[in-house]
Amino acid sequence: MKRVYAREEVCAGCKLCEVYCATAHSEYPNSILKAFLKQETRPIARILVEVDQPLSFALQCRHCEEANCTQACITGAMTKNPETGIVTNDESRCVGCWTCVLVCPYGAIKRDETGHKVASKCDLCSNNDTNPICVEKCPNNALIFAEISRGGE
Repeated sequence: MKRVYAREEVCAGCKLCEVYCATAHSEYPNSILKAFLKQETRPIARILVEVDQPLSFALQCRHCEEANCTQACITGAMTKNPETGIVTNDESRCVGCWTCVLVCPYGAIKRDETGHKVASKCDLCSNNDTNPICVEKCPNNALIFAEISRGGE
């Protein structure tokens, strides 16, 4: 399965991936200004840039083979598509108990408390036919979308 991988050696910590991710998952997916200025609640990015100069890198869901978050979800909102391997959260079923946040070994699931308090995570822009928006818009190509084997993940 393809995943997004960070290349910290070229990440400038600009956080443009966060801006484009939040915009893509907002009410105005084609306009950064509208997403941040007109939407009632500020959109939340499903990717997080960690900066500890001189090192920085983007962190997002790894879509694990054995996804702890899907097993811990008490409502069944967090599921893994058996065909694509993409782990998604059905926000209409999520009750905001945060068990998925607690069990994620990567810290890649966030608490989205801007609206109806649900878990928020990378969905690889699965409703899009192209690469995830964070990969497309990274000015330094610090994010790559590829199949890379890393110790069983």
